[in-house]
Amino acid sequence: QVRLVESGGGSVQSGGSVRLSCLTSGYTYGDYCMAWFRQAPGKEREGVAAIDGDGSTTYADSVAGRFTISQDAAKKTLYLQMNRLMPEDTAMYYCAAAPEGACYAPTYWGQGSQVTVSS
Repeated sequence: QVRLVESGGGSVQSGGSVRLSCLTSGYTYGDYCMAWFRQAPGKEREGVAAIDGDGSTTYADSVAGRFTISQDAAKKTLYLQMNRLMPEDTAMYYCAAAPEGACYAPTYWGQGSQVTVSS
């Protein structure tokens, strides 16, 4: 059974930093493309960043240069380092696992971790 468990969210002031973690289990790490999504109140869920089995990364334009996705295969953990946070980054952040080549069409989701940025 695939499980994705996020942690590390919280409240931070504008300009601050937060690191999210996603502990995975139930499958061979590297078999899926891993991604982070977010959903703000009243908005659709959007893809934020993804990292595939080769380590190639992609980012949404709104976070490029501020967010960094990374992974530790030995720990089966995905990370999202978020710097220079802005109030518009406030959202529920979700870890997701998707088939290779379809990083933003996940098969599995975590329960989410709230990040709130105050001005």
